[in-house]
Amino acid sequence: MASFFDSFTSKEIAQISAHGRRVKLPQGWSPIWEDTPADKAYILLEGTVSVRRDGQEIAQLGAGDIVGEAAIVGHTLRTASIVSLTPLVAIHFTDDDINELLSEMPSFRDKLTAVVEARMKGTSS
Repeated sequence: MASFFDSFTSKEIAQISAHGRRVKLPQGWSPIWEDTPADKAYILLEGTVSVRRDGQEIAQLGAGDIVGEAAIVGHTLRTASIVSLTPLVAIHFTDDDINELLSEMPSFRDKLTAVVEARMKGTSS
């Protein structure tokens, strides 16, 4: 499975990571709720999450995936909830962190836009 970081250089990964904060989240925790404001996103480093819309699982994501980005990019409310199926290690980003990266790093903007577009079409990136 491709990682969100695959298309970045080591220097770019360090720059992206420096904008966020490493966090550990317990199994069963829901860091993102459907129909709430887009105030954060996570890049998963370890663990698996369930993506749920109206209580029904629509996808599972794991290490290397980003979650919570679409609502920030689209300036909308959340369209799904995220529930940790295992303990997680992730990089937590505020919406300000993501917006700074979007303006500072064209490569980040391009990759994030591609991920959002792929998810809107129902495919994974």
